[in-house]
Amino acid sequence: MTGGAAGERAVNASPEDRVREAVDAAYRNESRRVLATLIRLLGDFELAEEALHDAFAAALDRWQRDGVPANPRAWLVSAGRFRAIDRIRRRARQDRSLEKLAEEIETTTGPVQPEDDKAVPDDRLRLVFTCCHPALPADAQVALTLREVCGLTTEEIARAFLSPAPTVAQRIVRAKRKIREARIPYETPSPGDLPERLDGVLRVIYLVFNEGYSASAGDSVTRPDLSGEAIRLGRLVVELLPEPEASGLLALMLLHESRRAARTTPEGDIVLLEDQDRSLWDRGLIAEGGALVEGALRSGRIGPYTLQAAISAVHAEAPTAEETDWNQIVGLYGLLARIVPSPVVELNRAVAVAMRDGPEAGLKLVDALLARGELEDYHLAHAARADFFRRLGREQEARASYEHAIALARQGPEKRFLMRRLAELAR
Repeated sequence: MTGGAAGERAVNASPEDRVREAVDAAYRNESRRVLATLIRLLGDFELAEEALHDAFAAALDRWQRDGVPANPRAWLVSAGRFRAIDRIRRRARQDRSLEKLAEEIETTTGPVQPEDDKAVPDDRLRLVFTCCHPALPADAQVALTLREVCGLTTEEIARAFLSPAPTVAQRIVRAKRKIREARIPYETPSPGDLPERLDGVLRVIYLVFNEGYSASAGDSVTRPDLSGEAIRLGRLVVELLPEPEASGLLALMLLHESRRAARTTPEGDIVLLEDQDRSLWDRGLIAEGGALVEGALRSGRIGPYTLQAAISAVHAEAPTAEETDWNQIVGLYGLLARIVPSPVVELNRAVAVAMRDGPEAGLKLVDALLARGELEDYHLAHAARADFFRRLGREQEARASYEHAIALARQGPEKRFLMRRLAELAR
């Protein structure tokens, strides 16, 4: 539709349609901010969610009569608060203890003022830290964050993680109950607790992104909606709390996301990094990610996300696969292994060493890792070993490693890729 046609439709829209469009726009743009503030004011997730829905329902009626307010967010917060108090007073007819709660909410919060808009960023940050509180199980932190901070439905979260919707719903219910019963504070951590608590928040965001960028199971390599939500969360945290590692994580996600269009064929099959059409890479995301990496590195407080982002930046800067600076990548993986010792990091370093020094050097490192037993059930370790054997011309050993990797792989496109490589050996 052209801009003129859209404008004509807006002019010709009925007053009811214009109000509904205004309410819809407020919901899209403000509902998560309104919810975060209502949770602060009311001190309860479920009560705040009911108040949020009541406020938007009231907006459809009141804005039709009184006009759209100059500050829709403040109006919605105020309406939600008053309706929460009314809801509690109605319930108090059966439970007199709730009358005291209504009075407390009314007297401690007071009317919502326009300057309360200044508290919105803090409210959103409080909500992120509450959803990612270490007292909650890891899977509950992810589900609650996606539900309350991002606004995904229970069904959307369940589809993203291939879990039954009732299971996800129970996780969210139990998490809210835990927050209420354990009196988990709805607040931003103190400066002393911030590094550890921020790490938990970043870990949740990274887990969400990884599941969207490289799905752990199923028939799709990626789930763009999920990685998109993680990037939105990452941007929010950097905006509200611009710590170097938060910037490093956002850079890492943007640099990975820049390659999404080139990672699969139209049929959904995997395309290796070395074979990707680099003209499909999103140069805007690469530039943004690269700038964030540089800023995080200049801070001197270099963490694992920043190092991983730096590795991705080296790949992104190479005009061709052959021009990749594998020596720099090996060095960065070495630093990463010292900061966060991990067999998966060592595996990635082994692959980089093989690209720099040849498959024999990589094979020795992977064999040593497998001998320790930590990666025995990790399909990518056996896939890397199979590739080294293939490149060395050791067909029988390559075949056995491919078969082992195929048996362990859970993602459909990965299985198909490995099976193609296995079939190529026969040819």
